Parts: sequence; C-alpha cells; structure tokens
Amino acid sequence: MSNIFNNWLRSRRFRQALEGGKLELAETIFREIEQSRAPLSLLERVYRKQLYAEQDLKSRLHENISLRGKVQQQIRKIEDLDREFKRQSSEVARLEPSPEFIEFVTNRFQLSDRESPLLKCTGIDEQTFDDFEHRLAVFIQKELKKQNPQQVAADLSEALQDLEVSAAIGDPKYDLKLSSYAYLIRDFLDNIYCNYIAWYLIYEAGLIPEQLRILDLAAGPGTVAYGLMLLLRSSIDFFPMPSLHISYYSLEKQALLQFRGLQFWRQYIDTQNPALNIYFRFDTTDLFDYPHHSTNISQGFFNFVVVSHCFFSNTKKRLESYKIYKNIFREKLAPGGYVLLIVKGEKLFEMYGVYPTDDLLQEQNIIQCFLEELDLKLEWYKYLSSTGKRRPYLEDEELLELPKKKYINALKQQYLASLSDSRYFLADYAILARYEEKL
Repeated sequence: MSNIFNNWLRSRRFRQALEGGKLELAETIFREIEQSRAPLSLLERVYRKQLYAEQDLKSRLHENISLRGKVQQQIRKIEDLDREFKRQSSEVARLEPSPEFIEFVTNRFQLSDRESPLLKCTGIDEQTFDDFEHRLAVFIQKELKKQNPQQVAADLSEALQDLEVSAAIGDPKYDLKLSSYAYLIRDFLDNIYCNYIAWYLIYEAGLIPEQLRILDLAAGPGTVAYGLMLLLRSSIDFFPMPSLHISYYSLEKQALLQFRGLQFWRQYIDTQNPALNIYFRFDTTDLFDYPHHSTNISQGFFNFVVVSHCFFSNTKKRLESYKIYKNIFREKLAPGGYVLLIVKGEKLFEMYGVYPTDDLLQEQNIIQCFLEELDLKLEWYKYLSSTGKRRPYLEDEELLELPKKKYINALKQQYLASLSDSRYFLADYAILARYEEKL
C-alpha cells in the first residue's frame, strides 16, 4: 500500500514541478519514478519521449559541431597548400642574367639612356638578324614564285597598300590573298626587333623562368616567339640553356598568318644548332569569339600573357577587346605571372587624343590610364626608339641610324619596283605589368 502511495506522491510532485516551471526538479523526480519501476502515467510517457528527443537533438548538434570543426581543418589545410603553391610559383627557377651577354646586347644594339624610360636603340646584332632576314627573304621569294607570275606584283602591291591605308585610318584585317606576305615584308622584321629588345629587358631583370609558358594574343605569324627565339639564338655563346623549356600558345584569327609563321619557323629552325626546346600550339580563333572558346586554354597556366601590337583604333572594338583581355588575364595567368604589352608609341597617344611629345609627365599619365583600363599594375615600361624621340619621325630629320633591310629591299625592288630602301625602325612602348582585379 505504501508503494502505491509513494508512486502517487511522486507523480503528484512531478506534475506540480512541471506546472510550476521547475524543470530541473521535474527531471530529478522523473528519474526517481523511472528507478521505482512504477507504471508511467500518460503525462510521464509524453515527458520521456520529449527527453529522448532532446537528447537525440543534443547528440546531433554535437556531431555537427565536430564535423564542422573537421571541415574547417580541411579548409585550413587547403588554404595552406594554396599559399605554398603560390609561394613556390613565385619562386620558380629563372635564367640567371649573364653580365657578358648584357654587355654584348648593350654594345651591339647601342642601347643608351638605360636609366630613363626612353631607351634609344640604334644598333643591331648583324650576325643574327642578317642571317634571319636573308632566310626570310628566300622563303618569301620561294612562296611568291608559286603565285601567278602575271598577277603576283599587283596582288602584293594591293595587299601592302591595304595594310598601309588600314593602319593609317583604322585596323588592318590581313584578309587579302597576299596579306600574309605583305605583313612579312612590311612589318615583320621591325616587330621582331621590338620583341627582341622587350624580351631582353625581361631577361636582364631576371624574370624569364626556366619553364616559360607564353600566351600570345592576336599573335599574327608568331612575332613574339620569333623575337624571343632570336634573343636566345644570339645568347648561345654566353650561357647554356639545357633546362629552358618554352610552351607557346598562339591565338590568332587569320589562319594564313599563323600558317606562314609556322611554315617559315620549321624551315628556319631546321638550320639551327642546337635546337631550342619549344612546344607550339596554334589556335585559329577570332579574339572576339574568345568567350566561346575559353575552355580550350588552360586555366592559371601561363607566366606571360603578351599583347603585341593588337590595340584597336576603333573605340568600340578597343573597349570590347579590353573586356576580353581582362578575362584572359584573370583566368589564364599563373600566380605571379606577368602581362607584356607592346604598342606603337604613336598609336598609344592617338588612343587618348594626344599628339606624341617628349613630355615625360604626359607620357606617364597616358600609360597609367592605359593600364587602369586593363586592370593592370605597372612594373616598368620603356619607350624603345631608333630616333631618340617620342614624336613621329620626320623625313627631313637625319635621325635614322639603324641598318637597311637589304634582303627585304631587294624583294621590294623585284616585285614592287620600289626605289626607296627601308631601314629597321623602332618606336614602341614595351610595358610590363601584373593583373590586379578590381573589387
């Protein structure tokens, strides 16, 4: 009888504790009821289910907290690995600049005003460039002989005139029958000379990695690769390059320009010893179609993205190209990678409606505006000039000192009856920068 009474009393105290909001006391009394093994009332059975549910919830919360901690640990490990990768990427092995080769280039190319943004270049490595120009002229002549002999001179003249007029009033398309040969005759050597000096400045600064990966935008016949290749050819007597490996990716709309470049490259390189370790990939794609082909190009792979002489006069096209360039810089540059921009001095000033002068402050302001539009941060720049001035060359000024293009001039005389001899000419900005994404 006493057990029945005690059970009733505990149940009554339990109910009173719940009704009074004394939850800790209610739980203590319930544990006593459970230990007495007395039958549970309906209220006590409901309370037990609630306790089990709360305990299960606490267990799940504890498990979630534990899992969250483990996830955070993994995230920290991944972040540490990413930081280490970026550190290693920024500390890649690079070619050590050779003082002897630096002296050689300085003397051969007669580089002056080295500490100034204006770098005057009035010389050339004749051994390297004469041989190259001669082989280029032989290649062009051999290819032109395959054309209709009754029409080749007229077609070539039309293609050259189209390039000259298009460059003066807008943007060349290089889409005529002999446009690729016209470019090789008219602009190729000057642009290679310019790229040679630009890559030399990068080499001198100790920034050429042994695993060099270049993405060349609007690459034409591969002018960027030729400039680098001639620099390396002229350096073989000064330092070994057994570990240098170059991956070169060319993005160009005009298939014939690409093909002529590759065609000549194979013929020229076959004559060289030792051979350079270069892997080529040619992508015949219109720059403005890049958003549809972006997955073809490796993400975060290139330590140099180069835009050489592809800046549009048409404002709408130029701004559209800038959007694409910025996407490419963001997506394709490896950590610690650089952007190399090469642009005609006259065109750079023209894009901002300014006539070229020797005003250094004006020049710096224009370059700063130029880079800001591309989300780039300046490392350094040089104005490469064969006249020592930033303004365009005037015929009545005896300022041109670079040598004549004797083999190309012979071609012009043969096919175009040209009486004027062209010289190597340099009036370009070489700008090295890093991509800096805007928030």
